[in-house]
Amino acid sequence: MFLQTDGLVERLHHRGTFVADSRIEDARELILIRHDIECRGVTRVLSRFGPFLRKELEADLDGMRAAAKNDDEYQLSLHDRNFHLNLYSAADMPTVRPILRRCLIHNHRFKILNSEPNRGLLETAERHVAILDALAAGDETNAVQALSHHITTIVDFGPSILTGDAEKPEPGQ
Repeated sequence: MFLQTDGLVERLHHRGTFVADSRIEDARELILIRHDIECRGVTRVLSRFGPFLRKELEADLDGMRAAAKNDDEYQLSLHDRNFHLNLYSAADMPTVRPILRRCLIHNHRFKILNSEPNRGLLETAERHVAILDALAAGDETNAVQALSHHITTIVDFGPSILTGDAEKPEPGQ
């Protein structure tokens, strides 16, 4: 039931349960929704950013680094999602948070299914440092820019999904 609620499986009456598709069109829309939610939340996050949240985000980053060193992409994605959900929790918008959670699940699913094998997992983890540094400095403009770049280049589509010059993966990917 939870997998169905998260859109990961489709349950058809008297037919069974099937893994839901992971399509590029859905991935793009969910990344755009995620981008809007997270980037617009930065102002609210900064007004509540403090040592406790920073420590929590650094722990998430350390978890990503450890998973990367163990070549565990799934664990890295769990810590990555936790980083973004913990960050957004500071925006104090509990009704929007489940929407962000679903976007994150499907973004990571698409990324794992469509990324090059043996890509730089540690580099993926380190991409969060610029976000954390900008937040710690209280720099809203740089925090939004770092977060925006991080989100829109989550999958190897090209420079940015928002600019329209993103490359499409080969058919069947």
